[in-house]
Amino acid sequence: MTDKKLNKISAPKGVPDYVPPASAQFIAVRDTFAHHIRLAGYEHIELPIFEDTTLFARGVGESTDVVSKEMYTFADRGGRSVTLRPEGTAGVMRAVIEHNLDRGQLPVKLGYYGPFFRYERPQAGRYRQLQQVGVEAIGVDDPTLDAEVIALANRCFSSIGLKDYRLELTSLGDATCRPAYREKLQEFLLKLPLDDATRHRAEINPLRVLDDKRPEVQELTADAPLMLDYLSPQAREHFEAVTGCLDDLGVTYVLNPRMVRGLDYYTKTCFEFVHDGLGAQSGIGGGGRYDGLMAQLGGQELSGIGFGLGVDRALLALEAEHTQVADPARVDVYGVALGAPAKRRLLTLVNEFRAAGIRADMSYGDRGLKGAMKGADRAGARFALVLGDRELDAGLVAVKNLVDHTQTDVPLDQVVETLGHHVRGQ
Repeated sequence: MTDKKLNKISAPKGVPDYVPPASAQFIAVRDTFAHHIRLAGYEHIELPIFEDTTLFARGVGESTDVVSKEMYTFADRGGRSVTLRPEGTAGVMRAVIEHNLDRGQLPVKLGYYGPFFRYERPQAGRYRQLQQVGVEAIGVDDPTLDAEVIALANRCFSSIGLKDYRLELTSLGDATCRPAYREKLQEFLLKLPLDDATRHRAEINPLRVLDDKRPEVQELTADAPLMLDYLSPQAREHFEAVTGCLDDLGVTYVLNPRMVRGLDYYTKTCFEFVHDGLGAQSGIGGGGRYDGLMAQLGGQELSGIGFGLGVDRALLALEAEHTQVADPARVDVYGVALGAPAKRRLLTLVNEFRAAGIRADMSYGDRGLKGAMKGADRAGARFALVLGDRELDAGLVAVKNLVDHTQTDVPLDQVVETLGHHVRGQ
């Protein structure tokens, strides 16, 4: 046995821990998003954490930063190339095709949440393990569905109390106008004094150059032709129908004709939610329509639309607005036992509270009354139950209201029902 002290092990760089009490905020945001998604008729899909690398290379686009620079890709023991999922849409589409979900009622409406992985330079709001909640509505190309999806994302953010965000919106065109615009943009870009890497990008996927965040590139491309000015009548009609529906729904938006999201599969409607309180990493969620993705992955020629909302980003936005969404209390009821027989009875009583759907805990370790009551305060409990030999003999429990500092004796066999009414506000 060595006396040498082992070094502490830390979490990998760029991977946040959510520990109490901050984890209560995390759960509140994620679960609120998931709740609103279910209200809109989206069913849950649980996706694999890793997939065949080809899925993302083909589905997301090899020229994107996500595929070319940011994926966690490795060979498994069988020599197969697999990748930790960097986003959700391609995996959902793969599952829809594989399980024939597109052969029934359309649109297929699916929701998901969990961690996604990108090898990025860690900074505030940009992590290597990021938490997202997303939806995909697959199989119908309908501008009213686009509006529903955007309005749903907006409701998710507003429901957690966020106020200082904006929705940016554009259209990336479709097969009827995008090729001609691409040619026009390429012609413009290749006349510019671009570095070799950016020039190569302009040759492969010119739209990606508009997404370059470097000030010098943004300056060079300030007068670049914009997709909104080159929309075909069909694409324009689609976009105007989307904006008209959003107006009907009372969803406020601003047009951003320079928006190019970081994934290649987007067509037509494209949107992003931005919060200026987050500095450079201002995007808190976004999405768009993808017309050719399913066919690209070996499925039918069906369109889809979806979004991904950043739980991490939403938490930072709440912090910037000094807004709390979670109940800071850990439990509603906290038990304090004085003596061994009382502790055994209190254990069963706490269990009865939990069975009735009431958050409950108790003091452990034979602490005195004063120390145990501090535990009740720290837990944020509304009620403390004090049970000693005297109360036990009388079949009572002392109930301390920690909000108004009153105390009453309640029969042991009635206390769960009595406090249940108070906790549930009945």
